[in-house]
Amino acid sequence: MKQEEGHIITQIVPGSIAEELELAPGDRVLAVNGEAIEDVFDYHFLIQDEQVTLTVLTQDQEEWDYEIEKAQGEDLGIVFENSLMDEYRRCTNNCIFCFIDQMPPGMRETLYFKDDDSRLSFLQGNYVTLTNMKEADIRRIIRFHLAPINISVHTTNPELRVKMLHNRFAGEALKNLKVLSDAGIEMNGQIVLCRGINDGAELDRTIGDLADLIPQMQSLSVVPVGLTKFRKGLYPLEPFDGLSCAAVIDQVEAWQKKIYAKHGIHFVQASDEFYLQAGRQLPEEERYDGYLQLENGVGMVRLFLTEAREALREITESEEEAHLSFATGRLVAPVLEQVLAEVKEKRPHLDAKIWPIRNDFFGELITVAGLVTGQDLIAQLKGKDLGTRLFLPQTMFRSGEEVLLDDITRAQVEEALGVPVTILPSGGADYVKALCGTGSGKRTRLLYQGYEREPLSEIEKAVKDRNGEES
Repeated sequence: MKQEEGHIITQIVPGSIAEELELAPGDRVLAVNGEAIEDVFDYHFLIQDEQVTLTVLTQDQEEWDYEIEKAQGEDLGIVFENSLMDEYRRCTNNCIFCFIDQMPPGMRETLYFKDDDSRLSFLQGNYVTLTNMKEADIRRIIRFHLAPINISVHTTNPELRVKMLHNRFAGEALKNLKVLSDAGIEMNGQIVLCRGINDGAELDRTIGDLADLIPQMQSLSVVPVGLTKFRKGLYPLEPFDGLSCAAVIDQVEAWQKKIYAKHGIHFVQASDEFYLQAGRQLPEEERYDGYLQLENGVGMVRLFLTEAREALREITESEEEAHLSFATGRLVAPVLEQVLAEVKEKRPHLDAKIWPIRNDFFGELITVAGLVTGQDLIAQLKGKDLGTRLFLPQTMFRSGEEVLLDDITRAQVEEALGVPVTILPSGGADYVKALCGTGSGKRTRLLYQGYEREPLSEIEKAVKDRNGEES
C-alpha cells in the first residue's frame, strides 16, 4: 500500500477502542473487513458489526490487521482528517437561478464553491439535484438506508428541468425519485420558484407528482428565487411582488387541503417570504407538520413568534429603563417590531430601536438577515444613536465565528460604531430576554435564515473553509 492511500487519522478519542489498539494520529485506515473505504458512510456502515477487521498503515509504513470484538454499533474512537473522508463533489449544473452565479467578484474563494453532494444532504441537510449521482450512488443510499435525503426538485417536467438546471441529465435524474421511494428512502423536496417558468400550471404538476410519493416524500417547500444586482449576462428572471406572492400562497394552500384530506399531512408549504411580502397572516403552527422545512425558511417566523410569546409570559412588569438597538434584514424587521410592541406593554420604559438594514451589497431585492454584510451595517448605522448595546442576529455570522459575510468582524463593527455589539441567538425567547435584560437564554433558533435553501446552503457551508473543517 502506498502512503497516500487510505484515510489519515488526526485524533484518537481517549478511552476508546482505538486507544487500546495504540493507534496514533498520522496512521492511515486502509480498509474495514477487507473493503476499501470510499467515504464516511462506508466507514460507519462497515464498523457496525460485533467483529471487525481494521487494516491500518502505520507511520512506520507497517501494515497491520486488527481483529476487533466489540458491542454492536460501538464506535472505534477514530477522528479523521476530513470529516467526509473524501473530496466534496462540485455541482455540474448551471441553474438559471443559481445564487453563486450572482455573487460579486473579489470575495473569498470559498464563497464561489458550488456543491451538489448527496452525502452532505445526510450530514448537513443540504439540498441536492441528483444530477451527478451514478447508479452506484443510488445503490449505496439504498444499501445503507441513508435518509432522509433532501432533493432540489424544482419541477417534475423533465424538459423544463433540463432547461432550468441547464443539464441534459436533469430530466432523467427525476426517475431516481421513484427508485428511492420504492426502496423506502425518506425524502424532503424543494422547489425554487421562478416567476413565469415553473409556477402556475407547472407548480401544480410538480406538487401533484411529488404528493404521489407520500409517505416517502415527507415534505415539500416552495421558495421564491433570490435575485441580486449582479445578474449581467444571466438568464432574465422576474422578482415576485405582493400579488404574485399571494397567488402562490393560494395555490399552495389549496393543495394543502387536498393532501391533508387524503394523507393527514399538509405536505407542501410556501416559505415565510411569500407570506411576509404578500402581507398575509402566517399559517398556524399545526400546519407546518412539525417544521420539517424549518431551515428552508418555512415556519421560522411562526416559531419565532411562538417562542417569543412563551417567553413573554414569564417576564414580569418593570419600570426599569434600557436603551438598546437591534439590526436585522428588512424582511423580518416588522416581526421584531411586533414583538417589541408586546414587550413594551410590560416594560414601558424600554427604549429599543429596530434597524432594518438595506442590502446595498447584493441589491435591495435581498432582504434576509443572513446576507447582510458588515459594510452595509456600518454605513447605515454610523452616527446613529444605538443606545448602550447593539444586538446582531447569529445568522449574520459564519457558524461558530464572529465574522460577517464580507469578512468584517464583530470587533470591527463595534469599533466603527462605537457601541458594544452582542451576537444574539435568533430564537424568539432569546430576543425577548435580550430586550428585558434577562440574558440570551440557551436555546438557539435561526430566524428566517433565507429565502431559499439551496443558495443559502451553498453560502453557509462555503463560508467555512473546507480544508477538513466540518461545515
